Amino acid sequence: MRIIKNKNEQTHTITKDIQLLPFLLELFPNKSRNAVKSILTRGQVSVNGKTITQHNHPLTSGDEVQILNNQAAQKQSILNGITILHEDEDIIVIHKEAGILSMAAKDPQERTAYRQLNDYVKEDNRKNRIFIVHRLDRDTSGVMLFAKSEEIKEALQENWHEIVKERVYTVVVEGALKKDEGSIESWLTESKSTKVYSSTYDNGGKHAITHYKKVGGNRQYTLLEANLETGRKNQIRVHMEALGHPVVGDRKYEATTNPLKRLGLHATTLAFTHPRTGTLVRYSAPVPKSFYQLVK
Repeated sequence: MRIIKNKNEQTHTITKDIQLLPFLLELFPNKSRNAVKSILTRGQVSVNGKTITQHNHPLTSGDEVQILNNQAAQKQSILNGITILHEDEDIIVIHKEAGILSMAAKDPQERTAYRQLNDYVKEDNRKNRIFIVHRLDRDTSGVMLFAKSEEIKEALQENWHEIVKERVYTVVVEGALKKDEGSIESWLTESKSTKVYSSTYDNGGKHAITHYKKVGGNRQYTLLEANLETGRKNQIRVHMEALGHPVVGDRKYEATTNPLKRLGLHATTLAFTHPRTGTLVRYSAPVPKSFYQLVK
């Protein structure tokens, strides 16, 4: 079992099949059973980036179990609708739930991801700040990246297309796709009403390429994995509309159904070169179960 420790948490890589509570009891032999259960109850344990409180949660070889110390757990308790997947001196990677704005809000009291993380880092030092690197729509869930300094933010944004190696989304679209996989290439332009339009020829817009693969589906809906070769505003939403299969819940781009009561779009994986260490890092957020249930 590989163990990585920092001041806030320890991470363990699982090497055998075992349930979560028995694993923790083995890990903390000097703690009582009730004390170990309390660690779970307080939300200090996450598996592969998702907080888990169930005692019988199954662990398999390769899973990563993160355990926060009490102080770090209390600090993270101020966060609502976002979960920290990774934090170091330069970046914070989060899992944002649908319904949470990334940054700007008309209501100055709304707890956007940006405002919550700003409050979070100020718990350690009032001078600390965070900087937004990219955005997700309010009703899109998944992995987001923030910087802890303007220097790191600029390093990431200025070299975004070179630094980012993988951007994978999970998408639920209307209808049954005839092709199991394919690619969409077009040029995107934005109107004054902020709607983005797709053109099959170079009209001076931004070049956009999306690769997609069918994961599951039925007669009404299809579950796709979309890999962005370029990252343009509303790219997947526009390309799915152009394909004739709009993202469910996306009235802006011609969807007629909203079975999930949210946008059927989830940022599953972000892989990039760390701006300071130069190493390739990869973070994932679990796909909402409702996506799979819809295409059964």
